Amino acid sequence: MFSIAFHEAGHFYWARKFGMRVPQFMVGFGPTVFSRRRGETEYGVKAIPMGGYIRIVGMIPPAEEGESKRATRMRSFIAEVRGQALNDVRPTDGDRVFYKKPWWQRVIVMFAGPFHNLVLAVVFFTVVLVGFGIPEISTRIAEVPDCVLPAGAETARAENACSIPITPDGERCAAGAPGCALPPRSPATDAGLEPGDTILALDGEPVSQETDVGWKRVQESIQLSAGEPVVFTVDRDGERLDLTVTPTENQVYADEEGERTKTVGFVGIQPAVPDVRQSVTEVPGHLGTIVVRSVDRLIEIPERVPQLFRAAFLGEERDPLGPIGVVGVSRISGEVFAFEEFSAGKKISFFIQLLAGMNLVLFLFNMLPIYPLDGGHIAGALYEKVRSVVARLRGRPDPGPFDIARLMPVAYAVAGAFLTLSLLLLVADVVNPVRLGG
Repeated sequence: MFSIAFHEAGHFYWARKFGMRVPQFMVGFGPTVFSRRRGETEYGVKAIPMGGYIRIVGMIPPAEEGESKRATRMRSFIAEVRGQALNDVRPTDGDRVFYKKPWWQRVIVMFAGPFHNLVLAVVFFTVVLVGFGIPEISTRIAEVPDCVLPAGAETARAENACSIPITPDGERCAAGAPGCALPPRSPATDAGLEPGDTILALDGEPVSQETDVGWKRVQESIQLSAGEPVVFTVDRDGERLDLTVTPTENQVYADEEGERTKTVGFVGIQPAVPDVRQSVTEVPGHLGTIVVRSVDRLIEIPERVPQLFRAAFLGEERDPLGPIGVVGVSRISGEVFAFEEFSAGKKISFFIQLLAGMNLVLFLFNMLPIYPLDGGHIAGALYEKVRSVVARLRGRPDPGPFDIARLMPVAYAVAGAFLTLSLLLLVADVVNPVRLGG
């Protein structure tokens, strides 16, 4: 709600700065829970916490000269919407209405809201990166599993997975059946590697202790050495040890989605992933990566809606990479804060990252050039300016304000689609939620 209010404050400040009349500043939709009037503006909170708005007088201009008077259902609808908007305009408003302001002022007013969300995202991400740090893979061993399980093994989540017979493909089977056996012991366990060991070198070649870089080198060497002995030089409580490990062949996931597997060398060690604080100079690059990833996810939403519908109403397993709603975000937050293995700092860091991500998505979503989103208003103002320049170059009179009322059918369609998606997410988040760990 704070993010929404801060978004609307961006619109509000610049609208007032440019002399526009703003009769309402509301957080939420539906019935008013609380409101107070100060000056010419009513400030309040509404019952449904799904957004907010400010009402600027004159968002829709009068009909253009020469507009067809022939009655159609669509023209009647547009005329009704235009009339309701113009009813807010008082005789004393003069040039204080939105449509009479220069195009660049209207662009600033509409951009200021999403920009405020971007500012919050940058601030929150900076706090996380500089103050708490982000997870980076180290060369210290965090866990040494007792056995080797192929990717997708049915017993992967079982507490006693190493004592359950499986086939080479990871399916449960009856002991004694052809091709059925207990999972083999991991090469790391046989070689004597232990949690807490730090890998210093492989076959005498030093391994960088820089996070991410060092582990990538270890991983590549293991995957390319199936069946070939590798000497691990490790530091164990200040003592330097040389341990010979022979990677075995195993199936691992070849993509983040877990849809493809590949056969590589496997040792059976998991690295520690500490939070490493970053310098301020790392923030732009990190933010850029997240922006690209967020844009990709927004583009994927339409193609993921059918699966979301099946998960909500047909019992299909929920896609963990699909969209989630407010309820889903709240549920995941609760799971994180209830996770006893997370420190207080880890939980606070997660919460701030969640706020940062939500504000970034609010910025990107609102900048879509679709009416009634802020990006749609910006696109309309820019189109108006281009149209004016073209008319001037042709020696014609300025056509005047762009009649955004003509886009009201689009606005209602977009609003309807957004409402439908919100309700679908609500149902899915309640009956078939995304949970941490699957």
